[in-house]
Amino acid sequence: MAYSDRELLARLVQCEAGGEGETGMQAVATVVMNRVRTTEGEYARVGQGSIRNIIFQPCQFTCVKEVVGGSYNAQNIYNMNPDSVSYYVADWAIAGNRLYNIGEALWFYNPFSPTCSQYFPTRVGVFNVRIGKHCFYNPTAAYLET
Repeated sequence: MAYSDRELLARLVQCEAGGEGETGMQAVATVVMNRVRTTEGEYARVGQGSIRNIIFQPCQFTCVKEVVGGSYNAQNIYNMNPDSVSYYVADWAIAGNRLYNIGEALWFYNPFSPTCSQYFPTRVGVFNVRIGKHCFYNPTAAYLET
C-alpha cells in the first residue's frame, strides 16, 4: 500500500472514531502515537517508531481488517474518505500533540455498554478515561512483559 503515514492515520481515526467528533478522533490518534513513541514492551519492538508498523500490527485495529467474523468489513481504512477534520487530527498528532487526559494510554475500545471494565484484557492496561463511546487504558507493569 502506498499511503503516506498521514493518510493512514487520517483513515484510521476516521474509521475508528469518525462518529466521536474531533476530541474522540484526537484520543484515538493519541493512542496510535503513544504506541509509536513508547520505548517499552511489544509496541516498541513491533512498531520501531513507525506509524505504518503500529497500524498494520496484526489484530490491533478492526478497521484494518477487510473481513471480521467471516463477513466483509465495509468499514475499513481502504474504504474511508477522510474529511478535513481527519487530516487535521492526523497532522496534529504527527506534530507531537496529544490529549492530556489520555495519558500514556496504549489501548481503547468500545464496550457497547455504559461502563468500562477496570482492566484491559490480560491486565496489560488499567482504565484511565472514557471519551464518547471509547474506554482508554494506560499500561500496567504486565505490559512490560509483552
